[in-house]
Amino acid sequence: MEICSSQRGSSIIWFFRDRGFDDKSIQEMFKKCKRLEGVQSENASQNWAYLKSIGIHERKLPSIVSKCPKILALGLHEKLVPMVECLSTLGPKPHEVAAAIAKFPHILSHSVEEKLCPLLAFFQALGVPEKQLGKMILLNPRLISYSIESKLTEMVDFLATLGLTRDGMIGKVLAKNPFIMGYSVDKRLRPTSDFLKSVGLTEHNLQSVAMNFPEVLCRDANKVLQPNFAYLKRCGFGDHQIAVLITGFPPILIKSIRNSLEPRIRFLVEVMGRQIDEVTDYPDFFRHGLKKRLQLRHKLLKEKNIACSLSEMLDCNQKKFLMKFGLFEGYA
Repeated sequence: MEICSSQRGSSIIWFFRDRGFDDKSIQEMFKKCKRLEGVQSENASQNWAYLKSIGIHERKLPSIVSKCPKILALGLHEKLVPMVECLSTLGPKPHEVAAAIAKFPHILSHSVEEKLCPLLAFFQALGVPEKQLGKMILLNPRLISYSIESKLTEMVDFLATLGLTRDGMIGKVLAKNPFIMGYSVDKRLRPTSDFLKSVGLTEHNLQSVAMNFPEVLCRDANKVLQPNFAYLKRCGFGDHQIAVLITGFPPILIKSIRNSLEPRIRFLVEVMGRQIDEVTDYPDFFRHGLKKRLQLRHKLLKEKNIACSLSEMLDCNQKKFLMKFGLFEGYA
């Protein structure tokens, strides 16, 4: 469908064409934002230039404007500048603001007074440290579009049911993983927490998972957690042992079976010659890199015929490891 310049301001159409937009893209933007019809190319040019001036590369601007054409219809000094200046106070590095806008350009269409300030106050009341506030917003700028009264409050209430307190613990969870707030409590977080309880995790264990690895709560229990649990059962771990492994290293339920868990367990049993249940005493075994840590250290210990536990072998940096077992000469 061709754009009729008699119906829409021809100056804004030429503005888009001069910047490489085709007629189909222009048509889509007019559908997304009816206000474009009344925008003059001079105003659009000012907003475009301003976005470049704050560090957004021109090659990214067409994509940003396509996602949120309303940006060109907003008042430069009434909307764009105040939001950018406020965001700039949250991030120590200028490129962080530009990156946040590129990630979620709709952030510029929200009000500083009506959306951003109340959002910051909401997180501060939960004990989120001031230094973390900016990181949260800039890492997940979509937060500004969430309703405090419904979506965010529901999230806080859910975390409180896990035994997390509102005077700091919940704030730490949200600061550690701001993306958790984008998930549905009923469709994702509660089913996942229920699954973790069903495999033996206590309330205290669940609190530890939420505080240290909130990303585990964000994963689908049926599609991700259950297959990993089933794999560990096939390896020979009992239910209690699996609960110990999950509590000690929760990402064991979201790591790739093929690329992470299976190669490490095979190396543990077939190469290191250890019993599989040794990892229940040191679940962090699954955290260490296979080539850079496990294979290298096992090789050095084997050359010296040294026997030790997994924690003694792995729970230290390379220098301490070499000193502990007198391996500096062999390593050099």
